[in-house]
Amino acid sequence: MGNWSGASVTDRLDGERRNADAVAALWRGGWLLVIDDNGRFPVAGVSSADPWGTANDVVLGVRPAAAESAPSAQLLLSRVDGTYEPERHWLLGRDGDRVVFAERSADPVDGFSLREAGPLLSEAEAEYAAMASALAAWHASEPYCPACGTATAVVAAGTVRHCPSCRQDRFPRTDPAIIVAITDPEDRLLLARQGVWATGRHSVLAGFVEAGESLEQAVHREVFEESGIRLSQVEYFGSQPWPFPRSIMLGFRARAATRQITVDGEEIVSARWFTREALRAEVAAGTLILPGEASIAFRLVRDWLARG
Repeated sequence: MGNWSGASVTDRLDGERRNADAVAALWRGGWLLVIDDNGRFPVAGVSSADPWGTANDVVLGVRPAAAESAPSAQLLLSRVDGTYEPERHWLLGRDGDRVVFAERSADPVDGFSLREAGPLLSEAEAEYAAMASALAAWHASEPYCPACGTATAVVAAGTVRHCPSCRQDRFPRTDPAIIVAITDPEDRLLLARQGVWATGRHSVLAGFVEAGESLEQAVHREVFEESGIRLSQVEYFGSQPWPFPRSIMLGFRARAATRQITVDGEEIVSARWFTREALRAEVAAGTLILPGEASIAFRLVRDWLARG
């Protein structure tokens, strides 16, 4: 799902967004991605019942043979039709000669969420899908000014809402969250389970950054709150947009200073240290389910495996 560690492969056209004539020119000959308020959009080349082409999960970055032979997935786009409407049409960007807009649908779309389809899309289309998903959630949840309650108008081709009463621009909010792969001195990886997850599903620890807190402080606090473990070393790994509905995940690797695990039994119901051999064996046996390939959690686990 995209290459979030390098430069974007799409141009967001920020210089043209506030120029009505420029947006109108881009609209002519553009393409439309239809997305509903729940962030679902149509994708060609995959089954709605089984987007992976197989009933099995992706295992450690290797798709099962049935999925390898499936056709490549791509966003189902249509040519623009009719008049540009700022409230419904949001400019996503350009890749090559293709300019893509998102079209808000008031009706549910028979399609996929970013979580489901993201791993199957090209880098450019994953970026479009992530931006459209974030904008759809924002426009659906915040149509009014938070200061005075006045209905706001969509401007800047979908990336700003303007309050005519306060005369202030409102921008999409992005909530930072940390996610961290913790290893002990024996290079075992800590994986935990939330009670609301399916049986067997495990992941690395994560949590939201609190007000007045640095990213590193959030890593130390969340890890101690969720596992009782103290850390001796924290290093940045990478980030990923996570518009479910409006977060960015900031990934870290950390070394544990203590090994004794104490979970709260509510949010985190269990946590264990895994060797690489044990993790591979449990995944192969079906007793351990890893995070989806679209997630930075999966990237962190895969990075740890590769370093071994």
